[in-house]
Amino acid sequence: MNMPRLVVAPGREKSLLRRHPWIFSGAVKEVIGTPRAGETLEVVDCKGNFLAYAAYSPCSQLTGRVWSFDKDQVIDREFFRKKIFAAAALRKTLKLDEPGGGCRLIFSESDGLPGIIADRYGSFIVFQLLSAGAEYHREDIQHVLMELPGIRGLFERSDASVRKREGLAPSSGHIAGENVSKITISENQLDFEVDMLHGQKTGFYFDLRDARKKLREFVQGKRVLNMFSYTGAFAVNALAAGAEFVTNCDSSRPALEQAERNLALNRFDGKSFENICGDGFDILKKMRGNNEKYDVIILDPPKLIDSRNALERGCRAYQFLARNGFEMLRPDGIMFNFSCSGLMVPDLFHKITASAAAEARCDAQILGFLTQAADHPVDISTPETLYLKGIISHKNTSI
Repeated sequence: MNMPRLVVAPGREKSLLRRHPWIFSGAVKEVIGTPRAGETLEVVDCKGNFLAYAAYSPCSQLTGRVWSFDKDQVIDREFFRKKIFAAAALRKTLKLDEPGGGCRLIFSESDGLPGIIADRYGSFIVFQLLSAGAEYHREDIQHVLMELPGIRGLFERSDASVRKREGLAPSSGHIAGENVSKITISENQLDFEVDMLHGQKTGFYFDLRDARKKLREFVQGKRVLNMFSYTGAFAVNALAAGAEFVTNCDSSRPALEQAERNLALNRFDGKSFENICGDGFDILKKMRGNNEKYDVIILDPPKLIDSRNALERGCRAYQFLARNGFEMLRPDGIMFNFSCSGLMVPDLFHKITASAAAEARCDAQILGFLTQAADHPVDISTPETLYLKGIISHKNTSI
């Protein structure tokens, strides 16, 4: 039986020849055969020349996601075994495989596994299947994940909204092995309790590991404002580095309650921090109106741009946050501001931050740029996998 084929329109094969793994619906000339959602297609140009093997997603704007550019490759369990074990070996090379720690184990396209995310927490893995192709190979993926050395349990958190765009219903819960909801991991010699079943995404944000470590250089004896604080990882690092006091703000009360437990795990009591629950934009506006000042401010909002139509609105939101941050910084204060929106490119984020400083009528210097930690590698042919942008700014005296 012949494999179904996806024929790309004339001239639209160029990105595939550069090994970019996405095939948008507008690049498709025709689909030959009657493939099921998630099934592997042979991708060819309009002359019939082989380009790739890709997973078919008829409901999505991304009609095809490439599994392999190798004509001799078979997309089967052994394919996933080699890819998953290679991803795990890279994290071992990065020295992120300590038994009591955690890391991003599989980062989708960057590990040659589009639509698949997996985080390791000690001896447990939490995974997400976010594309039709990943869902189609669910059984193989789950089986191989449980084959990894030292893994005692497997959980799923495929409850992201992107699944709806793939024609998939949410799916989450315990899959295999031991069934525990929470686990304590260590990062940078600090302890964090992670709720693998109920936290945001898979429960913890490993991409900010390096940023949290960098924060420690600036906080000794300082008062810190931690906006969009989630479960308090920045706060724990700040206090561990000698911060005088940390104010955490988040819209999720359960996240703030988890932050309290994480702070207690690291022997910090309520005298060194406070938690404020509410909308981050409203809280920041109120604080600025009350002329509150801080030595260090962290602005790490959730993804504010999920489509090109939302780009302008998202830019205004990032500028609002940065402007308020600059205005609330004391002279010689430090601000860490971030964007995790893939459509926000580094140059634009730099311009937005500079415009915010100008609106706040302050001089500032950029002390450094931050990006995602190494367990979230950037695929060299897929610039979209560089999604996390961070800027460290130093506020000088006012104009």
